[in-house]
Amino acid sequence: MTLAHDAAGTGPALILLHSGVCDRRMWDPQWAALTGAGYRVVRCDFRGFGDSPLPARPHNDAEDVLDLMDTLGIEQAALIGSSYGGQVAVEIAARHPDRVTALALLCAGLPDHAPTDALRAFGEREDTLLEAGDVAAAVELNVDTWLGPDAGDAAREAVRTMQRHAFDVQLAAPEGAGRKKVDVDPAAAKAPCLTVSGGHDVADFRHIAARVADLLPEARHVELPWAGHLPSLERPTATTELLTGFLRETVPAS
Repeated sequence: MTLAHDAAGTGPALILLHSGVCDRRMWDPQWAALTGAGYRVVRCDFRGFGDSPLPARPHNDAEDVLDLMDTLGIEQAALIGSSYGGQVAVEIAARHPDRVTALALLCAGLPDHAPTDALRAFGEREDTLLEAGDVAAAVELNVDTWLGPDAGDAAREAVRTMQRHAFDVQLAAPEGAGRKKVDVDPAAAKAPCLTVSGGHDVADFRHIAARVADLLPEARHVELPWAGHLPSLERPTATTELLTGFLRETVPAS
């Protein structure tokens, strides 16, 4: 099955990969600006999010994105990934460096990151709430954890809606569903990289952003002091300007 996706525009290919608390709708604030800047923009839902159902077998999100690229006839693309989407972007760039022209990682994860006690405690709290059937409380835990102080009511409601839908899909997953992990060396990624961290984010992701800047030969680290974990939703205009500036430098549209 091809991942649910949207595609628009012409020019160099650009693929948007959503966070683990959202789906492809998180890119609504950037969509018009990126297509208008002269890019062929694609956004997709990972399996278990948005409109992409979970299969009754293990799947790998990076391989799903590569299959989507093949289906759309995209040989190379710049990847913009938020949180878990950034982790998927790194996996693609490390496993298939010839297919990635640039990387923009917003508060990204890394395939080999060992979580801190604080991040493990969050996961345990989320699991406890879900096991007790209190999905609404698990949703609010995610909204409160991942959005920074600049997030307005619209951003909070958007994350609330997307996370609730993801939980509903994933809690009804068929037997055999799950993610297939692949060992990845992030340092194998070669594309120019913008790695972004948020001053109000969980410490893990701030450390990852700094580590990526050390790992990759063409990486630049920018910390946004106002941001939590989802800057593209917290200050959409500022984040869009940061992304379009990076793209103009690395994969300029004609």
